Amino acid sequence: MVITISLVALFGLVLYFLLRSGSLGYGGAFTAGGFGFFLASTGAAGPINQMTEAIVQAIPNL
Repeated sequence: MVITISLVALFGLVLYFLLRSGSLGYGGAFTAGGFGFFLASTGAAGPINQMTEAIVQAIPNL
């Protein structure tokens, strides 16, 4: 759970800076947020969470 909250904060921060720099428009940000929201309610959410956890657990072993 801690990893999920941290990733949400990280992606939110990246999105904020992309919007602020003008690299991403508000329409693109809305689309990306909507895609993430709807993706989380599909069957793909479980494998994505498992893959993210595996990557995070592998990082300290590098």
